[in-house]
Amino acid sequence: AVIFDASEKTFRSQIYKEYKAHRPPAPEDLIPQFPLMRDATRAFGVSCVEMNGYEADDLIATYARLAREAGARCTIVSSDKDLMQLVVDGKVELYDTMKNKRIASAEVLEKFGVTPDKVVQVQALAGDSTDNVPGVRGIGIKTAAELIGQYGDIENLLKRAGEIKQNKRRETLIENAENARISLRLVTLDQKVPIKE
Repeated sequence: AVIFDASEKTFRSQIYKEYKAHRPPAPEDLIPQFPLMRDATRAFGVSCVEMNGYEADDLIATYARLAREAGARCTIVSSDKDLMQLVVDGKVELYDTMKNKRIASAEVLEKFGVTPDKVVQVQALAGDSTDNVPGVRGIGIKTAAELIGQYGDIENLLKRAGEIKQNKRRETLIENAENARISLRLVTLDQKVPIKE
């Protein structure tokens, strides 16, 4: 199936009004192509899926979960780092067509420094300027992976932030605790979109 974003406003916009706020609009010449792409996929007999209020990534996450639960293997054709949280070796993998490369746990570990089940924890700490996910100021992917490796998850890290010896790191975690929690909600894909099965 080809999955499209159906609307700009999603549940994430309600969580954080600045979510994707700085993204430039789609190029003018691309906008009239969207309905043509939908028609083309249908003309080739490829399923076309979209749902108001949800991003394509949430629909993909839901279909990947359903495939896993049905005992099927699922390949997501994308190199989108946000989808790496869905990887489950032997069940769900990504395929990057630009690099002709399959992405499993080893590749996720190489990119994020953690296994797929911890990707959202790292993304929430590091933030994402593309989607305007705030994260924790001054913490990048490498430091986030180190902290999650040591503390397991954001809640445990924030609970034990007082133990961190580096003053600046400790202070920024305490000051930005709410941003970390909001960011975790923003980067976590919804795997239970109410789709028609």
